[in-house]
Amino acid sequence: MNTFDVPERHEVAEANQQIFDNLKSKLGFVPNLYASMAHSDTGLANYLQFQGAKTSFSNKEKEVINLVVSEFNQCKYCQAAHTAIGKMNGFSDEQILDIRSAQINWDSKLAALGRLSLAIVASKGKNVDKELSDFYEAGYDRGSLVDLVLAVADKIVMNYLHNIIQIPVDFPAAPELEEALS
Repeated sequence: MNTFDVPERHEVAEANQQIFDNLKSKLGFVPNLYASMAHSDTGLANYLQFQGAKTSFSNKEKEVINLVVSEFNQCKYCQAAHTAIGKMNGFSDEQILDIRSAQINWDSKLAALGRLSLAIVASKGKNVDKELSDFYEAGYDRGSLVDLVLAVADKIVMNYLHNIIQIPVDFPAAPELEEALS
């Protein structure tokens, strides 16, 4: 049974209150999944530092990773959030569905990134030789591979947290993939 709620600002540690204020000023609200992390006095700050670290990936590339991994892990919260963020980064509704299904036919570099992202999460990093070869062939390098594994880990944290605690999704729902593609 889910015993998590979405805490209000006054219910969290002072350090988390400051993070809430910062998120509200940047985003206009505190996303429920972030707020839920504030049940830990240190979890939200630690996660945001990890998530905000520099990477070799563009915002579009990060959203490909986020959408593919969130779809595989069946995280409704992250599917919704990253559908919205993907649109903010210039992806169309159709492209987002393609990304979520790891069927990117309109950009070979993003396609290689999406296929390797899916292979990593689906196989726990084992037997990804074909996808890794395609990734390198598309122009990525060893540093990109390290950044990809870190990005997959970042998304798994949030996917698993939401799948466990099931707090309300506060982004417009992402369409169900099967329905949207039929």
